This record gives sequence, structure tokens and C-alpha cells, in this order.
Amino acid sequence: MSELGQKELSRRVIEAAIAVHKALGPGFLESVYENALCIELSRMGIRFEQQKVVDIYYQGEEVGQHRLDLLIEGVFLVELKAVSALEDVFFAIARAQMRAADIDDGIILNFASMPLTIKRVGPGLGHNS
Repeated sequence: MSELGQKELSRRVIEAAIAVHKALGPGFLESVYENALCIELSRMGIRFEQQKVVDIYYQGEEVGQHRLDLLIEGVFLVELKAVSALEDVFFAIARAQMRAADIDDGIILNFASMPLTIKRVGPGLGHNS
């Protein structure tokens, strides 16, 4: 996907997340926001995989599996949270998920905050990005 295409995809996902946050507000479990976001993404015609399983390898051997909250169009990670504050570990986990899924771009959305917290995640991006 081109850089422009990736930016447009990101913008549309954020637009969907804002719509969900406006409608529901803070206070629900992550799974509620995830399901609502899936409805909004479907309505917008955006392809996604919910709770996508990715295999984790060590020295060529499978050592486990991890689930991605949402994989958008096969190229963009969306990690959902409903916590009082985003911690550094959430960014480390998202970057590890992205390595495992071989993708370079993503966001963490925190639906417990007001307004919605949106943080970019990439291979070299920290929590201040």
C-alpha cells in the first residue's frame, strides 16, 4: 500500500474510532469498543480481521500465538485499550505484535480517556509519538 494510501486508511480508522467513542463514551470493557468499532469499520467498507491469531517463532520454531485486536486491510494494527492511562508496556507489546505480523504501522486507541487517546505505533516510535 502506498504512503498516501496508508495515511488515508489510518485517517478513516481514526474517524471510525472517534464515532464509536462519541456514541459510547468511556466506561465499557475493551471488547465492547472492539465490537462497536468492527460495526463502524464494516459500515465504512474497511476490511479487517478481528482477534487475528499470529504465530510467534523463536529460532524457527513456533513457541506460541498472539491475538491482534484488529488487523486492518492486512497492513495496519489497531490495539484497543480501556485503561486510565497508556503505559510503556502497551507500546512494547504493540511493536512486538507488529513484528510478529510483519507490519510497520499501527495505533493504540484508549477508549477510557476523554477525549479518545490515539497514539501511533511503528517500529521505532515510542509512547511520545
